[in-house]
Formats: sequence, structure tokens, C-alpha cells
Amino acid sequence: MPLTADTHVRLARPSRDLAAAERFWADGLGLDVLYRGAADGPGEHDLVMLGWPGASWHLELVGGAQLAVTPSSTAEDLFVLYVDGPVDDELAARLERAGGTRVSAGPYWDHWGVTFADPDGYRLVLCTRTWSNA
Repeated sequence: MPLTADTHVRLARPSRDLAAAERFWADGLGLDVLYRGAADGPGEHDLVMLGWPGASWHLELVGGAQLAVTPSSTAEDLFVLYVDGPVDDELAARLERAGGTRVSAGPYWDHWGVTFADPDGYRLVLCTRTWSNA
């Protein structure tokens, strides 16, 4: 089967605290919890999958006592959403109330958007520009 523009994308990241991360992405950004699971045995981990119903992507956060990797985000680990206009002040406030920290992502992203670090330090950029692969 060929890969197409409709191919679903999974972005997975480790999390120190799944509840805190879920608050940021669900309560702050407004993603839906698509699935939540707990480790059932050795080598497994807790997880939460977040996204918008019908979207061709989802964010999967893994954590728990058996997590084998410590989250280690860098300044270049950006999750960019192109919102095609000004970032709503209430959305920015909601992200901060949900555990996000407003940070600088460098001159380009500071000019074209607003950046928040989630509770694990991974960065979400709300870009005021639009994007199309067409």
C-alpha cells in the first residue's frame, strides 16, 4: 500500500508525569483524549493518546514506573501548529494555567508565534502563519 497524504502520523514522547502532560495538551490546548492505558506487564508503560477526532495525526505520551527513557527535550524539539492568525489570549492563558511555560524559541518563532514548554519541557509553537504542502 502506498503512503499518501492521508497516512496517519503518530508522534510519541516520554513523559515524567502523564497527568500533568495530559492537563497541558487536553485542558490547555484542547486536544481530546483518544485513548488511555496502563501498563499490564513487564516492559510495558502507561500511555495517553491525544488529538482531534478525524485528524490524520495523534500525540502519544508514554510514562509510568517502567518508562525506560527520561524525557530530554531540546530547543529544536518543536511541535508547530499553524493557526493562520493571532493567537487567542484566552488560549495562551489556558495553556499557562494547565502547566505550560511561555518560552522563547528564537527570533523567527518569536516573531511568527507564541511558544510554550509543556511540563516535560517539549515545545509547542502556535504559529500565526498558515502552511500548505500544496
